[in-house]
Amino acid sequence: MKKQFNYLLFFLIVFLIGFSFLFLACLSAPASLQRFGNTNYYLFHQLIFGLLPALVLGFGAYKISLHFLKKWAPALVLLNIAALFLVFLPGVGSRAGGASRWINIGGFTAQPSEFLKITAILYLSAWIASKLSEANVSDWKSITKRGYHNIVYIFLPFIIFLGLVAVALYFQKDASTLGIIAITLLVLYFSARTPLWHTLLVVFSGATILLLLVKFEPYRLDRWLIFLHPDIDPLGKGFQLRQSLISLGSGGIFGKGLGMSAQKFGFLPQAMTDSIFAIIGEETGAFGCVLLIAAFILLFWLGLQIAKNSNDRFSKLTAVGIVFYITLQAFINISSVAGIFPLAGIPLPFFSYGGSHLAVELIGVGLLLNISKNT
Repeated sequence: MKKQFNYLLFFLIVFLIGFSFLFLACLSAPASLQRFGNTNYYLFHQLIFGLLPALVLGFGAYKISLHFLKKWAPALVLLNIAALFLVFLPGVGSRAGGASRWINIGGFTAQPSEFLKITAILYLSAWIASKLSEANVSDWKSITKRGYHNIVYIFLPFIIFLGLVAVALYFQKDASTLGIIAITLLVLYFSARTPLWHTLLVVFSGATILLLLVKFEPYRLDRWLIFLHPDIDPLGKGFQLRQSLISLGSGGIFGKGLGMSAQKFGFLPQAMTDSIFAIIGEETGAFGCVLLIAAFILLFWLGLQIAKNSNDRFSKLTAVGIVFYITLQAFINISSVAGIFPLAGIPLPFFSYGGSHLAVELIGVGLLLNISKNT
């Protein structure tokens, strides 16, 4: 078997991470100076507690045996779901912004819901691959011919797993992460050529549940109202969206230049996290925005090529799930900042400040490189 390293994917990720840290060095300086008296605090913190562990985990994902990963995927996702409930344990869980989503042990903080994005993909990919192998068929269309009923054999286990994930995330009030994971798992399920009505039923049910979540949680309803009517409360609930649009619009074609943003000086909320794309637009203009969007489109295409050329079902589905979740998250974040999707609190992959999401993204990239090295 010919082994090859996917240099295009590797250098694309190096470009994205390099650009993100160059950008963070400029963006974080005012906030670092104001809060810590040191212009490099946030930059060094992201390097030491974000990038360094992420690189170690990504390299581990690149080197690990895919067969071993497939075998232990159920244990990984169960441990991850258990960790989701540890955030409510006094002395272990950490609360911020009105939500309990973090584990804090020995000064190290992690967000278990971020890691669920990858462990859920691994589990569902392993489960689908195992079920098809067990039934000795190439796709789900042949299941009933071998005496299996597709509802009991396929659909109900998938719904039970999706429901377990939904319940775990519901108590953390993390509907955005739940949406990312649910859509990704549904795409994986559909990619395995399951009956179309299964997917349509889940989509309809998910839309109904989303409406209920919006109705019974005022802050979610506010996000939709601001999205539909951006000018109804420009100095209150619509302030973040309004300032994001000001940042994007003031960048023009080529931007003001790196470090020259005015909005980062306390005007734009969440400038280093959820709204970082607005600052990118302000400093690099439409040119930088288009370049970044093109980079994510290229990442998506490379991931699909890796899936297409992979040797087994588990690898194919894992590659599809990873590249879909990363690019879906990127375009939801970009769309939210641009006002064409409600604000969702989703980080921009590789760019937003925070260690957990960066670790999971580099684990995903490591797995993509792992899958692609045997083609």
